Amino acid sequence: MFHKFSMFGVAMVIAVWVAGARAEPLALAPAGNFLASPFSRMLREPAGDETTPAAQWRRQVVEYSSREAAGTIIIDTAHTWLYYVLGGGKALRYGIGVGREGFTWSGVETISRMAEWPDWNPPREMIGRQPYLPRFMAGGPGNPLGARALYLGSTDYRIHGTNDPSTIGHRVSSGCIRLTDDDITDLYRRAKVGGKVVVLPAGNRDAEGAAAPALRRSSSGQHMMAVIIPH
Repeated sequence: MFHKFSMFGVAMVIAVWVAGARAEPLALAPAGNFLASPFSRMLREPAGDETTPAAQWRRQVVEYSSREAAGTIIIDTAHTWLYYVLGGGKALRYGIGVGREGFTWSGVETISRMAEWPDWNPPREMIGRQPYLPRFMAGGPGNPLGARALYLGSTDYRIHGTNDPSTIGHRVSSGCIRLTDDDITDLYRRAKVGGKVVVLPAGNRDAEGAAAPALRRSSSGQHMMAVIIPH
């Protein structure tokens, strides 16, 4: 009988261990294998103090003198701020992430489309530089475009959310402008299709009251430069 009881006890221990093992969540593979690419960092859930950007990047109403009409979005690339012009010398200011060195641009565009939880189709040029990227990713919390997206004209550029708030205030993208999901959701409620978006040059250190740059494109439609037109 002792032998039967022992065998039964061993079987119970094995059953409990197996059940516990099955309950373990799947984790990203450790560094060194095929999943340990920069793309895996796009998919990770931010942890600890990465869930919110520094206090200086929080959304707030500020004094902002501009000749642009209320409802205009102004991207201050040099200081990583986005201003939504309210009028009366005021604007709503958001902290943003902008294009890394060599990937900034400037000009004037209009919002051509708006989407909630947008799908992501990386352009060919991006895949050429980062072949590990997926060809398509459905919208959702793990999508690098975040909760909302404002598409700019016929370009590949967007103002969108992010699943990595720690990138706000930094130069990290391939030219798109990113906000926290909370901020892009707020901006999405205010913006409209056809709305004006002014992107100031990265070298512009005095964004307040700046003239809007006119957009000039090459035949590729993606390389842009700004020509300041006096008012």
